[in-house]
Amino acid sequence: MRESVINIDKNIIIAEIISQLQQELTLALVAADNAHKAATDDQSVAETQYDTLAIEQSYLAEGQSRRVAEIRQAIKSFEDFPANLAEKQTNIVLGSLVQMEQDIAKQQWFFITPAAGGHRCQITEQDILVSITLITPQSPMGAALLGKELDDEVKLSISNKTLCDFITDIK
Repeated sequence: MRESVINIDKNIIIAEIISQLQQELTLALVAADNAHKAATDDQSVAETQYDTLAIEQSYLAEGQSRRVAEIRQAIKSFEDFPANLAEKQTNIVLGSLVQMEQDIAKQQWFFITPAAGGHRCQITEQDILVSITLITPQSPMGAALLGKELDDEVKLSISNKTLCDFITDIK
């Protein structure tokens, strides 16, 4: 197994993601509150059978409430997430940090997490800026990586394109 010069602390990544999610939650709570107020406002009362403003506002309020619940669940999953879950694993599992060959120069890593797929963060380790993208096991990339080992080839088909790369580091 090749050892990377960078020692990435997963607890720092998790703290950064929780911070991002809490900021997102604050904004979502405001949006949900505004949507609920708009749905129950006197101005939203239907004046004719074709007036759908109140219905539209209630759908928006419901969607915003669901988003708030999703963000809260994501925060909880990270608060309960053991950062050392993947330590001493030779294959990729939930909690693994993975680097692909094409991402070495950019210091790009993928973090397999239970939630918040697509979120990104940057941390500085040993004076090197490291970019981390969260992916869930349900995503195409997450599914392609799970169970793989160092130096394994990963093939991923997206929109009639096949991406092919090799795993160069697992933490």
